[in-house]
Amino acid sequence: MTDRSPQTAEIRLAPMTEANRALVTSLELAQEQVDFVASNSDSLEEANDDVDAQPRAIMLGDRIVGFLMYEAPADDCEARIYRFMIDRAYQGRGYGKAALREVLAEIGRLGHIRHVSICYGPENKGARHLYRAAGFVEEGLDEDGEMIADLVLSARADNP
Repeated sequence: MTDRSPQTAEIRLAPMTEANRALVTSLELAQEQVDFVASNSDSLEEANDDVDAQPRAIMLGDRIVGFLMYEAPADDCEARIYRFMIDRAYQGRGYGKAALREVLAEIGRLGHIRHVSICYGPENKGARHLYRAAGFVEEGLDEDGEMIADLVLSARADNP
């Protein structure tokens, strides 16, 4: 995940604020992806009740192009990315790959995390390709039938 085009190099993560909340909730998935990811509205409501939730707007310059959410509890060595989406108008441009690189770097800077896990529908070929390319290794299905994949941060030679 080291290739960066000038455009994807502009991708950054921003904390959620009241000012960007409406823009994040207005983001849309491609029709064929709707069943794969919870709505951003539901995710932000969940974040209000979960002290470990770290919601982030995915920014391209001053435009919001996606949303993700992870948790990295201070008393655990594993982080979990449990929401990740790029707006349908911005898909296919490498922004998901760049945002994944940014969130892995943010999680890595916390210092106490050794593993990052992510779950996705096994039929979601785009997600499977993205996460495999980043070094995630599939571990099997969870109780809900979602694929669990794990990335060992300490084994990464490059800095995400």
